[in-house]
Amino acid sequence: MSLRPEEISSVIKEQIKGYSARLEVSQTGTVIQVGDGIARVFGLANVMAGELLEFVEAGVFGMALNLEEDNVGVVLMGNDEGIKEGDLVRLTGRVVEVPAGDAMIGRVVNALGEPIDNKGPINTSKSRPMERVAPGVIAREEVNVPVQTGIKAIDSMVPIGRGQRELIIGDRQTGKTAICIDTIINQKGQDMLCVYVAIGQKASTVARVVSKLEETGALDYTTIVVANASESAPLQFMAPYTGVAIAEEWLETGKDVLIVYDDLSKHAVAYRAMSLLLKRPPGREAYPGDVFYLHSRLLERACRVNKDNGGGSITALPIIETQASDVAAYIPTNVISITDGQIFLESDMFNAGVRPAVNPGLSVSRVGGAAQTKAMKKISGPIRVELAQYRELQAFAQFGSDLDKDTLERLNHGTRIVEILKQAQYKPMAMEEQVIILFAVTRKFLADVAIEDIADFEKTLLEYFHTQRKDVVDAIRTQKDLTKEIEQDLINAIEDFKRITALKTESEEVAAQE
Repeated sequence: MSLRPEEISSVIKEQIKGYSARLEVSQTGTVIQVGDGIARVFGLANVMAGELLEFVEAGVFGMALNLEEDNVGVVLMGNDEGIKEGDLVRLTGRVVEVPAGDAMIGRVVNALGEPIDNKGPINTSKSRPMERVAPGVIAREEVNVPVQTGIKAIDSMVPIGRGQRELIIGDRQTGKTAICIDTIINQKGQDMLCVYVAIGQKASTVARVVSKLEETGALDYTTIVVANASESAPLQFMAPYTGVAIAEEWLETGKDVLIVYDDLSKHAVAYRAMSLLLKRPPGREAYPGDVFYLHSRLLERACRVNKDNGGGSITALPIIETQASDVAAYIPTNVISITDGQIFLESDMFNAGVRPAVNPGLSVSRVGGAAQTKAMKKISGPIRVELAQYRELQAFAQFGSDLDKDTLERLNHGTRIVEILKQAQYKPMAMEEQVIILFAVTRKFLADVAIEDIADFEKTLLEYFHTQRKDVVDAIRTQKDLTKEIEQDLINAIEDFKRITALKTESEEVAAQE
């Protein structure tokens, strides 16, 4: 079969008509140096700061951080073993993003938002940039709704509000993480989502936290972001930004979120390691200023926004580990100046068995009573003052043996307050229960109770209220105030309880004698 020339030319003409020029331009560079989770790339003239870069041969992504004259410093979001000199690097035109949305609830993810809990992929189409400018002053709302931690010492003396940033600071092994986990557990039924960010911790420690949250049912409203101690410095650096990006998705849909950064001391160390590898200035002058900006742009994203901007809130609980209680060191003073108050945990108190070891003198909430229920506000007022007086008198009493009656009374009262503020781990208390027991101690109903019997007194008193005087418990819970009627009911109920207890003890003693 032969084709005529006219047929061939018509086919060619048809092909030319249907031709459209499509030009795909992707700018690439080449790796000139790699190691320790850092790569230096040559030839990326149009790269943006914070842009996502693809290492084509290794299938690894990185983030552009150092934009230098002749090369780009890139931190790698994965293993650098598959990357070698001369490998191709491609611009993506996108900044680093993490998955977000309700599909993240109940999941354990790494610093890139990828699941590591063996529960399958995260089905969400939503994503958010890891770095973002915090909402401005005009977009914000006053902080006046409480975050109930369930911890008597905190809810009474250093209350936390939704949208606040409250630093938890103290030496190693003083119960910093315990306070945050108890607070997360206490958010059950409080209409609050939680994000726990573990930075530079042992995998076994994080596994223990995950299992505790699962056991208490708290994982149903919590997302856990993990960058273990074994992971590279860039991943530990990214983890808190991933956590807050996940939280911001809920903030903008009007939800309240609690985020815990455990801890920012290790975050600063990871950043410094990364900075030194990127050959940024490591000097004494550069480091604190850098870390201040690092933490301020993270913590400023925690806020309460007004209704026009979604009406949600992010409450941040950053943790800082001190060395020998030195709160005047670089990083502690940085974070103290960024946050709205701090809860200082003291080693000596912890070792003396006062747990949580909250130091009422150095702990402060700059939101204060604005983030307390009226009931708690009325009874917690004198506690801090009475504790401060007790500590002064305690120091004074060490030197003198004969003390007057008033001093002895104050010392006895202070001892009972300290005893009542003690609380077991993983046992957060409801607001109404705290109000009942703190009312009992501030009104000196415990003056005749022996120190060793106070824990039992507290337990049996609350049991009595829940079984015999549920009306008072319900009234405090619903009204969140101590009206004269509720106050009188409390006094009558506690007096009745003490009378019943005294009669019971008396009959037991008689029975023992017989």
